[in-house]
Amino acid sequence: MRLTESVLHHESKIATITLNNPSKRNALSKSVLESLALDLHEIARDQNIHVVILKAHGPVFSSGHDLREIISSPSEEVLSLFQTCGSVMTVMREIPQIVIAEVQGIATAAGCQLVAASDLAVASTDARFATPGVKIGLFCSTPAVHLTRNVGRKKAAEMLFTGEFISATEALEHGLVNRLADPDTLHSSTYELAQTIAQYSLSTLSAGKRFLYQQYNMTDEQALSFATQVISLQSTTPDAKEGISAFLEKRPPQWR
Repeated sequence: MRLTESVLHHESKIATITLNNPSKRNALSKSVLESLALDLHEIARDQNIHVVILKAHGPVFSSGHDLREIISSPSEEVLSLFQTCGSVMTVMREIPQIVIAEVQGIATAAGCQLVAASDLAVASTDARFATPGVKIGLFCSTPAVHLTRNVGRKKAAEMLFTGEFISATEALEHGLVNRLADPDTLHSSTYELAQTIAQYSLSTLSAGKRFLYQQYNMTDEQALSFATQVISLQSTTPDAKEGISAFLEKRPPQWR
């Protein structure tokens, strides 16, 4: 059985990657992570895809790492597992396409990290999120990296130090997800958001995504200087010229 499923729809410019190990609560074993990395790299090379929806089969989005894999493996293999997980999160940030997590059920530990590492997230109203490592003596250090870049400091600390679940409503309030949807409309709501974004130029989306993450750790002055250079250069690109011309001529743009 393939542990992830990747489907590309060139007509809509949207790809779907589905975690496909529901019997293991879509745990992020090394084999699952490697399969996910392959899917992401394949999509990254496809200029006809503009948006990726990351979802899961079964009642759980992802329960995080497979604890049996961690406790039964020598330290060098555990290190390799966490390095593989970290590289997947990095690939999600580096591919040109916009990644949207579609979250049902629960997303815990590295599963919560997967949501936080996505560019956008839509969650079912009954979804729940947690970083419960403290409860088993293994603080969620790696999930904390992406969690603290989504959620305010105090809320992130509460999640990390208590290990308790937060509701979908709390996740929305604190910035972990963008939108909520009823369980029976979750996919259509996510797809609607994907369609809105997929209509735009991939080069513009890619440049914007790259800029967004690069400027986060800059001071305001550094970020504004960097942004000024980026937007000046981007204004000379064919897609920018076409988009501006189409706006002035009151017609739909024809992207490359």
